[in-house]
Amino acid sequence: MRFGIIGTNWITDRLLKAARDLPAFSIGAVYSRTEERGREFAAKYGVAAVYTDLAEMFQSGNIDAVYIASPNTFHVEQSILALENGIHVLCEKPAVTSVAEMDRVIEASRKHGKMYMEAMKSTVTPTFLNLKKNMDKVGQIRRFVFHFNQYSSRYDKYKEGIIENAFKPEFGNGAKMDLGVYCIAPIIHLAGEPERVLKNSYSLSTGADGQGSMILDYKEFEAVVMYSKITDSYVPCEIQGEEGVIEINKISDPTQVAIKYRDGQTEDLSMPQKFDTMYYELKEFMNCAENGQIESAINTHEISRQVIKVLT
Repeated sequence: MRFGIIGTNWITDRLLKAARDLPAFSIGAVYSRTEERGREFAAKYGVAAVYTDLAEMFQSGNIDAVYIASPNTFHVEQSILALENGIHVLCEKPAVTSVAEMDRVIEASRKHGKMYMEAMKSTVTPTFLNLKKNMDKVGQIRRFVFHFNQYSSRYDKYKEGIIENAFKPEFGNGAKMDLGVYCIAPIIHLAGEPERVLKNSYSLSTGADGQGSMILDYKEFEAVVMYSKITDSYVPCEIQGEEGVIEINKISDPTQVAIKYRDGQTEDLSMPQKFDTMYYELKEFMNCAENGQIESAINTHEISRQVIKVLT
């Protein structure tokens, strides 16, 4: 499957590194707003076709699918344009910045019969899928405590007066959209849409949130979510049940998961993970596209819709 690449940044480099373990993957073209930057990135991967016009890339015949890793506010229009031109879309999280945008993307995917998936990597990993199958072992769930707090190097620059995209709300960025999504998506996968949401946030001078917290109310249990780009945290995440606790090493990249039962016993739910986490999202996307599907049975359109509804 020949991919077009939108977004010449570190996350794209990581995806392309993971793609080395997928023989069916190839890069057909690179898009950048500047030809110089596009050719510099393309040269690293031996790609000849570089475009500064998206429609031209989508209509070139050089690609079957596109990976979108541009600023969040660009996702909706780039995704729809690709789908309209018969191109499958794997779009970085958060997929969009509003429910209305998500509805437009879903409609375009259905209308044109092309695969669309939000690139939420953690929810398609072997360990997370095994956790999902075994969650009932801790009995009645009473609380999720999921957090992703990671001090951003861009925050140091912010304090020096240099404002980069990570702290520009006009690009749909900030702690909730960049990191909070990694907490919210797994909860939606495991528990569905909450009945109501309480939110708190600390905004920087730019208007972007530096950190925040949320409580998702499910009537019989709650989900507590914390996220930050201005502090770190090293404690594990938890799913607390009446018969035990499921401990997760890192919700954005769950590789070590164990049940700690009330009687003192422990059960390891971790699964072997041979490849980089991004390999599994890419493999899921490619399999679905090759099977003629328009959405993943795991990272579904509706789950992406519910996630952005909670985020916004």
